[in-house]
Amino acid sequence: MSADTSIDKPENCAGSLSKLAAFTQSPKGGNPAGVWIGDLLPSPDEMQKIAKEVGFSETAFIAPRTGTQRTIRYYSPEAEVAFCGHATIASGVALGEASGDGTYLLTTTVGEVPVTVTTHDGIKEASLVSVAPRYLPSSDDLLAKILSVLGWQADDIDKRIPPAKAYAGNWHFVLAAKTKARLDNLQYNFETLKSLMQENDLTTVQLIWQENDDVIHSRNPFPIGGVVEDPATGAAAAALGGYLREAKLVETPKTIAVRQGEIMGRPSLLNLTIPNTGGMIVSGTAVVLEE
Repeated sequence: MSADTSIDKPENCAGSLSKLAAFTQSPKGGNPAGVWIGDLLPSPDEMQKIAKEVGFSETAFIAPRTGTQRTIRYYSPEAEVAFCGHATIASGVALGEASGDGTYLLTTTVGEVPVTVTTHDGIKEASLVSVAPRYLPSSDDLLAKILSVLGWQADDIDKRIPPAKAYAGNWHFVLAAKTKARLDNLQYNFETLKSLMQENDLTTVQLIWQENDDVIHSRNPFPIGGVVEDPATGAAAAALGGYLREAKLVETPKTIAVRQGEIMGRPSLLNLTIPNTGGMIVSGTAVVLEE
């Protein structure tokens, strides 16, 4: 992890910061995340300050340095986030580089998330298991407001995957497009969507298009994190998998490749495994970003 940068404030919780791109094997792809590892977690104000300085959609903070059971917290530049998939994958790879392959049990604010790190042909991959998923069908009112902000029409929706709120650590609004052209044309008012999401406890709006039974394309507006669009969203992928299973929209077990970030120029590949029971499994690689 040659890109580590020391952070020595405050003194009693000095740690090291790495910057990685998750769900890619190229520094030009994936979703960048900061990963801070130290003896003790900094104060919330200090974590918020560091996350703002890093400037990525999320920075993960992990303590202690050693052992298989650790505490993790996630911060966007604007606020703490209950759970973040891409920062968890980046954290898994960083932990694997520092402490070796194996399973690390990460205690989040929403529950325990095991992350297993393996190495194949010299490339490290991390797989997280989400907390138990659940979903709620969308209300007509919320759907109408989101369609209005996005500029979508009712007939743009793929009715095979009805609009819903889905959870696997935090809530996401799942909206399936009937065509890829509809998915590719993303325009919205940042502040209007941000307010609507805050009112409805949504972390992202997960816009998807199903290419086939095994491939889904995804775009994730993330204005509450100060980001117009996320290039890879592991938490949303987990929530989507849980929704598909709980609503009986897929036969399980099932593996789906979620492709994201391509239209942004940061292609990402998220491998989503939907088991018969339990949490969703989201896997991917990560690479260090050079300073």
